[in-house]
Amino acid sequence: MSRVVITGPSGGAPNRLEINTFVKNDKFFSLYIQALQAISTTDQANVQSFFQIGGIHGLPYVPWNGATGSKPFDPNTTWGGYCTHGSVLFPTWHRPYLMLYEQIIQAQAVRIAATYTVDQAAWKQAANDLRQPYWDWAANSVPPAEVISSKQVSITGPDGKKHTVDNPLYHYTFHPVDPSFPAPYRNWKTTLRWPNNSTSSATDNVTRLQSILKSAQSDIKSSTYSMLTRVHTWTAFSNHTVGDGGSSSNSIEAIHDGIHVNVGGNGQMSDPSVAAFDPIFFLHHTNVDRLTSLWSALNPGVWVSKGDSEDGTFTMGPEIPVDVNTPLTPFWNNQSSTTFWASSATQDTSKLGYTYPEFNGLDMGNPQTVQTAIGQKVNQLYGSSVFGNLNSALSGMLAATNKPQAERVAASSAPAPATAAHTASVETEKKPAALPASALFANPAQQPLPAAGHPQPDQGHHSSPGPVHPPDQGLFDWTARIEFKKYELGCSFSVLLFLGAPPEDPEQWLVSPNYVGGHHAFVNTAAGHCANCRGQGDLLEEGFVHLNEPIVQHSGLHSLDPSAIEPYLTSALHWRVQKMDGTPAQLESLEVSVYATPLSYPPGTMFPVPGERRRHNGITHGRRGGSRQALHG
Repeated sequence: MSRVVITGPSGGAPNRLEINTFVKNDKFFSLYIQALQAISTTDQANVQSFFQIGGIHGLPYVPWNGATGSKPFDPNTTWGGYCTHGSVLFPTWHRPYLMLYEQIIQAQAVRIAATYTVDQAAWKQAANDLRQPYWDWAANSVPPAEVISSKQVSITGPDGKKHTVDNPLYHYTFHPVDPSFPAPYRNWKTTLRWPNNSTSSATDNVTRLQSILKSAQSDIKSSTYSMLTRVHTWTAFSNHTVGDGGSSSNSIEAIHDGIHVNVGGNGQMSDPSVAAFDPIFFLHHTNVDRLTSLWSALNPGVWVSKGDSEDGTFTMGPEIPVDVNTPLTPFWNNQSSTTFWASSATQDTSKLGYTYPEFNGLDMGNPQTVQTAIGQKVNQLYGSSVFGNLNSALSGMLAATNKPQAERVAASSAPAPATAAHTASVETEKKPAALPASALFANPAQQPLPAAGHPQPDQGHHSSPGPVHPPDQGLFDWTARIEFKKYELGCSFSVLLFLGAPPEDPEQWLVSPNYVGGHHAFVNTAAGHCANCRGQGDLLEEGFVHLNEPIVQHSGLHSLDPSAIEPYLTSALHWRVQKMDGTPAQLESLEVSVYATPLSYPPGTMFPVPGERRRHNGITHGRRGGSRQALHG
């Protein structure tokens, strides 16, 4: 049997481009739309069709391209998927998956370019350079109209003229809907984002999708910046399993989960079993891949560590060790059908046929130079905006420092259950001395990155002589930690945090001015048919919401010192649980706790250096879903 061997695209290693840039390149965009349309209309039984490629990730849970593992697949006794969510293999398993998608798209583009009768040489070159675009949701949480709102797009056809065509990025049309799909997906002939009902008449709610993504921008950006700058072990970076890292930052998988749920609502993107049938899936995962490259450059020498297969996959037994050499099935790397790609072969993207713009012109043979350059770009892309916004907001609040603290707290938050001691502390707390905004939020982009070999921030020490700020005048990073059993509700859901009262109407929660971020469970509703999901009913998952910017914007306070923030959050912080269909829910396993981590900028560092974090249990203790511990941790 002839196999589809995953080689990646041909023609060197050009850039994968951000989607907002990509849609402005007429040749790339025109070829991509035609190529995607071609594989989307290919017979769904073809292993190179869009349906079959999407089905690798989830339903219909059948072998792809003959990859059945060491034992023959028996549909009467064996069920399973190829997914590796919750595993150290999560980022690298998706890398050959994207390579497969990219090589098939490019092959179609090369075929199409050869049919152009005008400027054919330029179109052939464009096809050679065509790579899968990425959607940088940390910088642009709302993708362009060509992705989420335009049902038709304008492209240049083979005759050199403009044509209006159906937009295959808007949705995928099943032909037919697979009988394995559960409700409501079996009711829908196309993929949908935030569908307005679960019947066959459902349509996308584009306006709501755009509003929700816009509302999530600050949370996504701050989580991405913190992950890139404060997570330094592969285990903590790669997946959302509890207890993997010790920092107060999200993993790449946790951030990824939130994008899925924010895009899908009650649609396919919110469910791992059908998410990959939505064309936006590949834009999303290409950005996950890009962030993996950026993180790797910031942490030279760190790659896939040892872990556990959890409950296994279609080709992998349960609870077995996995590591950098574990086969990434079903992605064959040779025609003899003897070996698959492994994580050990996926680190250097130039050998895989692509790169990202941040690496242009860098000497990839010099890890320290690359680390410094990528650190500067990370600050420019994400850090400067986060700290700049805080700096501006805090400067504007300094004039309000004469207002009594209790009055400011009462004005900016709604009542919440609190002990008498907490109430007294809010009313009698001594007002901390005001700090210049420039001292609290120095611009990290102006600082150099630590040299290679410099101890990492999460190790709790550094070689510099001391912090820039005195201990009582430092910057604190306030973070809410959210923990729950991932499969408790049997579907995807979100734990949403608010500073101030949540709206009475659950439909307004995600777009409320008081909504400050959340953690999202990306749950397979067909878990009984997925080997990696079936046995994880009690699996704990954790995520973090960074609160500094929301505190500055909502509180009216002029300090991030615990003496000011603890009473404020005790009164102002609220949370709600919402299923993917928008209905409220109770989560018995939920625990929301709050941490404060002192940050400093030692000489010679580019990123904030965290000190020892402290858990402030009193902020949420005594409320449903709050901290189970009453004292400071």
